Amino acid sequence: MADVSGIRKFADAADYTRNFIVREEIGKYLPGGRHFIDEELINRCISEAESKTIDPVRIREIIAKSESTCETLEPQEVAALMQVSDPGLFEEMRAAADRIKHKVYDNRIVMFAPLYMSNMCVNGCRYCGFREGNREQRRRVLTMDELKEEIDVVAGRIGHKRLIAVYGEHPSTSTEYIAETIETCYSRKVKAPLSGAEVGIRRVNVNAAPLPIADLKVLRSVGIGTFQVFQETYNRKLYEEMHPAWSVKGNYDWRTTCFHRCLEAGVDDVGLGVLYGLCDWRFELLATVLHARDLERWFNIGPHTLSFPRLEPASGTRVPEESPWLIDDDTFARILVIARLSVPYTGMIVTARESPESRNRVIDHGMTQLDCSSNIAIKGYSDFENEAHQEKERQQFMLCDNRSIDEMVRYLADRGIITSFCTAGYRCGRTGGCIMDALKTGREGKFCKINAVLTFREWLDDFASPETRAVGEKLIDRELAGIKDWLPKFYPSVLKQYEATCRGERDLFF
Repeated sequence: MADVSGIRKFADAADYTRNFIVREEIGKYLPGGRHFIDEELINRCISEAESKTIDPVRIREIIAKSESTCETLEPQEVAALMQVSDPGLFEEMRAAADRIKHKVYDNRIVMFAPLYMSNMCVNGCRYCGFREGNREQRRRVLTMDELKEEIDVVAGRIGHKRLIAVYGEHPSTSTEYIAETIETCYSRKVKAPLSGAEVGIRRVNVNAAPLPIADLKVLRSVGIGTFQVFQETYNRKLYEEMHPAWSVKGNYDWRTTCFHRCLEAGVDDVGLGVLYGLCDWRFELLATVLHARDLERWFNIGPHTLSFPRLEPASGTRVPEESPWLIDDDTFARILVIARLSVPYTGMIVTARESPESRNRVIDHGMTQLDCSSNIAIKGYSDFENEAHQEKERQQFMLCDNRSIDEMVRYLADRGIITSFCTAGYRCGRTGGCIMDALKTGREGKFCKINAVLTFREWLDDFASPETRAVGEKLIDRELAGIKDWLPKFYPSVLKQYEATCRGERDLFF
């Protein structure tokens, strides 16, 4: 069990709301009181880019810089890309984004499942179904026995190896609770339906509220993967309108410095995201780039992932329908391309909030991760026979893409994309600063390709329908031939591990 003796306890929700923030852990990363989200700079970049005629030569220079260096772009360069409207020039950007994705991550898409642990929350976010005071929500916190039932479905019936565990902000889902759920997820093992092999969760990423350094160290000790916190909006005025001042989340500086504390605590994979549709997307994307650059400045480590959630309908609120900044599918696709060019090394997550048509469209826009067979109702996996079933009163928002994992794996394989269930890099220490250079040079993609093949073989044997298995095996044959071509001396070792996987051994990796 995790040692939680050093973390603070709270009597109730009111005590938590008043006293949770550790104010002395904020100022260190805002020297002189100046915030790294420089709104004046962002607005100036947008205004200056709007005032200039688009120069295709300059745009191509920016594209070339992104592709050759894999370094985060300057905000002025990002703003220039945002102004491109010519379809031909944008297609050059999209093609470059796809090439960068293949350079860094090869032809893999990483698969994961969201698992919501609770919908209890002390905050009053105006757009969120979980907000305190929303009487339409049916509140619940998973017990450890209930969590085991969820894992039995997610890992044992669907076949996921990687979770994003999601928590509301509330003393009932304290750091002690988060640590216990992580340990429970890792310890639960079940039998795969087709092969009978022992399977389970190998990687637990967390989406939770910002935490103090002491709490983050506890989560590190139990093997947390990426720590994900979505800023929702970087526009301070709008942030204050959406998040009441009395709430913990109402403290803008506490939230924006969260990842600095993570990296200081040794939680070195962090995931940024904003809620597109709350504010001007150009402002939000430029602010995201400034956030990434500041993490690089302090720690030489940027975000492991960027996420791109859009506002979706939720219980007890009209904000998702009435916001003046909602974006269409064309704009969403533009955001992904510009993000890939702007932060070339990062993973990019597009979730089942998106429609099937939208996700299909952006597969070649630089994305690297997606979820499938998702259910975000509290205890939704084990309560509902059909993962596509949704209940607005038990979840934070509504999902749009209800395709099964089998269907998505087959769709990707038909397009020459291998689904990766690999978690090896995290257990081999290829995280944080260690992985940054490997990502930028493309070395990490080669390791991950090999491990993707092994885990894909596992999933086909353990869970796939006959139709998906047939398509998947053709793809594996091509992938093994490719590995033999570019790693001929290492190929016998790869083949040995692959053949052992075919015989039923599990969790082999390089």
